[in-house]
Amino acid sequence: RIEVYDNSHISGTNTVGAMIVSGPDGFVKGAYRKFNIKTEDIAPGDDYGAIREVLRRRFARAQSEDPDRDRGHWPDLVLLDGGQGQLSAGREVLADLGIDDVVTVAIAKGPDRNAGREEFYLPDRAPFTLAPQDPVLYFLQRLRDEAHRFAISAHRAKRSKDIGRSAVDEIAGIGAARKRSLLRHFGSSRAIAAAGLSDLESVEGISAGLAKKIYDHFHS
Repeated sequence: RIEVYDNSHISGTNTVGAMIVSGPDGFVKGAYRKFNIKTEDIAPGDDYGAIREVLRRRFARAQSEDPDRDRGHWPDLVLLDGGQGQLSAGREVLADLGIDDVVTVAIAKGPDRNAGREEFYLPDRAPFTLAPQDPVLYFLQRLRDEAHRFAISAHRAKRSKDIGRSAVDEIAGIGAARKRSLLRHFGSSRAIAAAGLSDLESVEGISAGLAKKIYDHFHS
């Protein structure tokens, strides 16, 4: 079992960690996992912090659910998208959890981020490359590319969900039905924010008290 990890974000926002799994018969898509980064003290765009959180959550759960490692939940190899920094971050987490027997490798694009010139990082040795026609290189590239694809897909889904939210959602007392009513009446969240108190009071399902709360939210 090989697990491959990658992170995806735009300017540090909506960061998502992704894990894909490959076995003897190919990709095991039912075992793929995505991780919404939760730790508040991880700075936007901190890939090292993100990989630490992802691996800590992944392996702490494995220790809890499969402590004897007899349910097929443990990898033989962990492949990290990145270089020495990602490798060091990953090894630090595993060491903290008392795990010292899971092989961990990082794969980084070579000079000018050229595919085919990837550099590999293993503990306690210098980075190395594989010959361009080496089938092992092709196999590892496929794994890395699948993790990248899944991470981007998960990030886009999270970003779309967040875009679907608006400032209206932050107001207590505004559920889905009242939000729909407001949007039908005004057409957009921006128009709701700019509306006058009397306009808000005229919306079906919006009481005078709630209209005042909405108005104050955007004008205080």
